[in-house]
Amino acid sequence: MTSALSVSAPAAPEGRRPRTAPAWVWALPPVAVLGLVFLYPLALVVRESLAPGAYADVLGSASFRDALVTTVWIAVAATAGCLVLGFALALVIAFVPFPGAKAVAKFIDVFLSFPSFLITLALLFLYGTVGMANGIWTDVTGAATGPFRFLTTPWGVLLAEVTYFTPFVMRPLLAAFSQMETAQLEVASSLGARPLRIVRQVILPEALPALAAGGSLVLVLCLNEFGIVLFTGAKGVTTLPTLVYGKAILESDYAAACVVAVVNVLLSTGLYALYRGVSRRAGA
Repeated sequence: MTSALSVSAPAAPEGRRPRTAPAWVWALPPVAVLGLVFLYPLALVVRESLAPGAYADVLGSASFRDALVTTVWIAVAATAGCLVLGFALALVIAFVPFPGAKAVAKFIDVFLSFPSFLITLALLFLYGTVGMANGIWTDVTGAATGPFRFLTTPWGVLLAEVTYFTPFVMRPLLAAFSQMETAQLEVASSLGARPLRIVRQVILPEALPALAAGGSLVLVLCLNEFGIVLFTGAKGVTTLPTLVYGKAILESDYAAACVVAVVNVLLSTGLYALYRGVSRRAGA
């Protein structure tokens, strides 16, 4: 038995669509938030850097040139170290069966969430002036001090950055290795190819896009790294981020700090565009 009272919604006129707000209206809130929290402060930094003579004074100073060279060579060297070490470790995890390989691969994902200063503190406990390595040396030899003092040098910063950023190379490599056809490796092995030749001629060509993507990301991160340089206590190592800190906080020279920050942003943005292009080609 059907109900005598039935209410139905009025049908919309045929060929007529319900009104919706224009697309630009929905874009206004995120654009407003982006402009408030990012674009406006960035515009203030750029405006402050345009103080009369600021660019000429900063770009012509020896401290800026030294910081730029130090930043670039540490970032390039750390990236190269991460690529070599990350490729070797990813090969072992992906292709050398050992107990706990899956757990190690999962730990790589967890490691990516660690703050950089945590790794630096761990290295200080190991190789610092009063660290374990120097303690063992003095206990064994009876010397007053230990020989390990490299953490406060550029080599200490380099070691810390390679240690921290290597998993950023390993992650895309492990993903690429998981998609490789094992039949290729089996055929190459059955034809008598040695492991090094298999790596060079079969695995490496497949891994190049992942290596390029991971290396580009590490290079961008190393250019902007501040915590590692600060926590190693390397007072003689001045990079662009630490130069910004010194100019703004220690010297209260905000115009010079903004000039260095703008240069650092331009470098990072250019490398990030390169990273996105490489990642797009690699399918990451």
